[in-house]
Amino acid sequence: MIKKLSIQPASGLQGDLSVPGDKSVSHRGLILGAISQGTTILHHFLPAADCLSTLTALQKLGVPIKRVDTTVTISGRGLHGLTQPQQPLDMGNAGTATRLLTGLLAGQPFETTLVGDTSLSQRPMERVRQPLQAMGAQVQLTAGHLPMTITGRTLHGSCTEMQVASAQVKSALILAALQADQASTIIEKLPTRDHTERLLQQFGGQIETAPDQRTITVQPQPALVGRSLTIPGDFSSAAFFVTAATIIPNSHVRLTNVGLNPTRTGFLNILRRMGEPVGTLDVRFAQLHPVQVTATEIPAVIDELPLVALLAATANGISTINGAAELRVKETDRIATIVTELRKLGVQITSQPDGFVIDGRKSWRQPTEPLASHGDHRIGMMMAIAALRLAAPAELESAEAVNISYPTFFEDLARLSQGV
Repeated sequence: MIKKLSIQPASGLQGDLSVPGDKSVSHRGLILGAISQGTTILHHFLPAADCLSTLTALQKLGVPIKRVDTTVTISGRGLHGLTQPQQPLDMGNAGTATRLLTGLLAGQPFETTLVGDTSLSQRPMERVRQPLQAMGAQVQLTAGHLPMTITGRTLHGSCTEMQVASAQVKSALILAALQADQASTIIEKLPTRDHTERLLQQFGGQIETAPDQRTITVQPQPALVGRSLTIPGDFSSAAFFVTAATIIPNSHVRLTNVGLNPTRTGFLNILRRMGEPVGTLDVRFAQLHPVQVTATEIPAVIDELPLVALLAATANGISTINGAAELRVKETDRIATIVTELRKLGVQITSQPDGFVIDGRKSWRQPTEPLASHGDHRIGMMMAIAALRLAAPAELESAEAVNISYPTFFEDLARLSQGV
């Protein structure tokens, strides 16, 4: 789908907005509800393509789930109540669901095959297979990728030092550790988002994080109990409008009910250093300064790095982003796609193996060819925000990619552009 993008509104972006439910929490709420006893109700669930892939996969694993708009009711089957699906589970584009379910299914007494779309089938899965195998799991990959076949086995408690800073891999190990024969310890390279740990405690699991914020101990075989949860607004979705309000003159946007888990809000820390006076997501236009982002900051801002690049493209100097090699194995090679798309606007940006160098002092220009999402939801939304700075409308190819995480994105953006 090719979409004609909005240009800068004369009065800037104005208004209040409640963004959809958090994608990471929606995935995890579904999974933990499925392996709990009793009923779990998720309010403000994100009905985007990725989360619906998780919901459908769990239904095929024998879990009764009903959804009415953004309310989901799950009849939990308990930790050992899943059943073998009759066919491979199609995970679509959902990398989070794929890796988390790999950890869960590694300890179930049956065989499951996971498949995905073209993009997901190119994402690395060896990073999750290796540590699970050390726990006794049997996971077969296709040249390191999907299709993946998981043959459930008895899992053993272990001490795992993670080789990549990945909340998805960590969560897969936690779900496997719940089914092990003794306690497990997981040691992260750097602290990553902790939604799984927080939610697991709410469902009755025993999990502890050491003061170093890197060492996690999981007790096995918990009796999880279903509960009612209201999912907060997705910070990563809110970040697009934070960025838009920051770079579009005369803007004033207030974002309500946004999740502010400190392992997710590194983007705000970076934005503060660039000169934007952020309060409780009450955002106004600001002149930005260049910023240097280093590897220790990347886990808390990994999904917002395209927006950091866009902000840097408007700052009054040279910004650098390093330590972000993980961007190369997202839905696309985001380092390459960000460089390609921002250069269409005349942005002076150079790729590095693990990041970018961006000079925001150069004036932008009208693109001579359509902008493109490359099938990546975050790239598509980033370019729609960037197009607000143009004097004439631009076109976005594969605009439907935003449905992966934010189906109402264009409608919400149009509402703020109209000040209603």
